[in-house]
Amino acid sequence: MGNSTSRIIPAPKLHVAILLDGNGRWAASHGLPRSEGHRAGVAAVRRVVRAAPSLGIGTLTLYAFSANNWERPAGEVASLLSLLENYLRVEAHECAEKGIRLRVIGRRDRIPPTLLDAIESAERMTAAGRALEVRIALDYSSREAILRASCWMVSSLEVTDREFARRLGQVTHSGGPAPDVDLLIRTGGERRLSDFMLWECAYAELLFTPRMWPEFDAADLEAAVEDFLGRERRFGRLPEAAAAS
Repeated sequence: MGNSTSRIIPAPKLHVAILLDGNGRWAASHGLPRSEGHRAGVAAVRRVVRAAPSLGIGTLTLYAFSANNWERPAGEVASLLSLLENYLRVEAHECAEKGIRLRVIGRRDRIPPTLLDAIESAERMTAAGRALEVRIALDYSSREAILRASCWMVSSLEVTDREFARRLGQVTHSGGPAPDVDLLIRTGGERRLSDFMLWECAYAELLFTPRMWPEFDAADLEAAVEDFLGRERRFGRLPEAAAAS
């Protein structure tokens, strides 16, 4: 990715989703334990959160811990959850001061009580933030969320996209429907969605980078937004009609 120093402020504000991939491989390449890779990944989260508002990003959704990640070794799971708890407790004050709202999406019935307390505290403390909404996907599975929302609405005779999105937001504790994802980024060289925001990414532009997540910085995020702004988004329409709208 490039290292442009220009500032990008597109309108309306974008929803960017990122799969934070490559922490373990980055650690292995540096002769470090996987836990150090996750720790370096937290530093990358701080970098992109601070850079996002100036790049015209209004919503930033980060895939931190999937429902499948419970299958990892217990020690690694405990380390990941501890890092998430520490991040929320440490960053909440600064985020509140900068107008950044923190929200955690996903299941909440399987996470430790101390982490749940940190989530609820951070969400309360930052609730007034309007400069940027940072959504951290924790114990998250898009397929499971879609299934649960579908079961919830099975008795309805007619369901609109908007109503279904609202229900989907409720089952993932999103506080209502999130805006559709404009740009989805995956670091670490893999090229798949891995059960992440399948409904919201229906028309997302996809960008895959070999950069490992701990290496990802503000310049990489800016280059990704620049790439996105250079793409033609037609949403099924002819190019002329898409350009006119």
